[in-house]
Amino acid sequence: MTTDAPDHRTLGRALGLFDSDPLMGAGLPYWLPAGAAVRHALERYIHEAERRAGYRHVYSPVLGKRELYEISGHWDHYRADMFPPMDLGGGEQMLLRPSLCPHHALIYRSRAHSYRELPLRMAELGGMFRSELSGVLGGLTRVRAITLNDAHIFCTAGQVAHEARAALEMIRRAYEVLGIQPARYRLSLPGGGGKYVAAPEMWRRSVALLREVLDDSGLPYEAAEGEAAFYGPKIDVQIADPAGRESTLSTVQVDFHQPERFDLRYTGADGAAHRPVMVHRSIIGSVERVVAQLIEQHGGAFPAWLAPVQLAILPVGEDQLARADDVRARALDLGLRAELVPPSHGTLSARIRAGRLIPYQAVIGTREAAAGGLSLRLRNGERLPAEPAGAALRRVAGACAPGGGAAG
Repeated sequence: MTTDAPDHRTLGRALGLFDSDPLMGAGLPYWLPAGAAVRHALERYIHEAERRAGYRHVYSPVLGKRELYEISGHWDHYRADMFPPMDLGGGEQMLLRPSLCPHHALIYRSRAHSYRELPLRMAELGGMFRSELSGVLGGLTRVRAITLNDAHIFCTAGQVAHEARAALEMIRRAYEVLGIQPARYRLSLPGGGGKYVAAPEMWRRSVALLREVLDDSGLPYEAAEGEAAFYGPKIDVQIADPAGRESTLSTVQVDFHQPERFDLRYTGADGAAHRPVMVHRSIIGSVERVVAQLIEQHGGAFPAWLAPVQLAILPVGEDQLARADDVRARALDLGLRAELVPPSHGTLSARIRAGRLIPYQAVIGTREAAAGGLSLRLRNGERLPAEPAGAALRRVAGACAPGGGAAG
């Protein structure tokens, strides 16, 4: 294990990405503008990836009645990790949700469904809450308010393996774009202790399905007892931070339990009612944990598409300010996160050093202003030949698309 590995808590605060305040409470970080930009880029990427994969996005409340979680099984099997109920009077109790799946089950149940609609892929980037002890909280990796990239696929039993394989492929592609290497794949199985739903046949079927998916994929994996969700087994994609600490980022789960508890149905080709299976999957896990991983992995020098500021525009002197402001406006119109750094912020060399983590810097001197061109500088010190401003900005915009590169 590396002892001098970067710590996202120190880096994140130093770079102005996130912070916390004791008045807000432990495990409740807030996002500063630079961190919010990184988060927004991630959210846009995953939303578009899911849209292309046939997911439909929903919004659901972060509160639910206690009865909802009694039906789902969370109250019996997960209560220790939930916040206490809020009494609203008249015997009504509300809870901050520990998971999105009960809400998505209700959304599915709100309409009649035919086998022709399946698989029905429902996605949400939603908040959930865990009553973590203060001693285990830290930065963005262990928090009490979580934003999860969650989805639930309602499908027939015969579609489960295909949907699980497709989810693993989405995870692979996302990791490639993010530059994340999985440490290992884990088949998380139930253990002892009574914290799991008592349904042996259900567990046998769901474990067999996930084993089939992993075996067919050719991915090496390890089985681990006691790591399953209370309602079903999981494929967990484990990551490791630069210090060697391992955690779960992405998951694929098979769930026969909640469709039964919520009496979910679809009308089959035979005209009879049938029970769907729920496949739970999270591609990039929680926004908090994936950003923590990216901060440490890149040391703040994010890939261009994720960088809080993608282009810094540096006029050499006051005479070039108007030209620099025009370039900034054109960059913003192209969707770039661009920032003008005027001469009042220091000498040109000092401003270049201050922006060393920014993927692109455009220096505008007398020559560039007169010619309408830009001289781009990469954060590794490489300088690109001067070219017309429009062409230079289009080059940067192309490189700042997801997967477009890290700009040195």
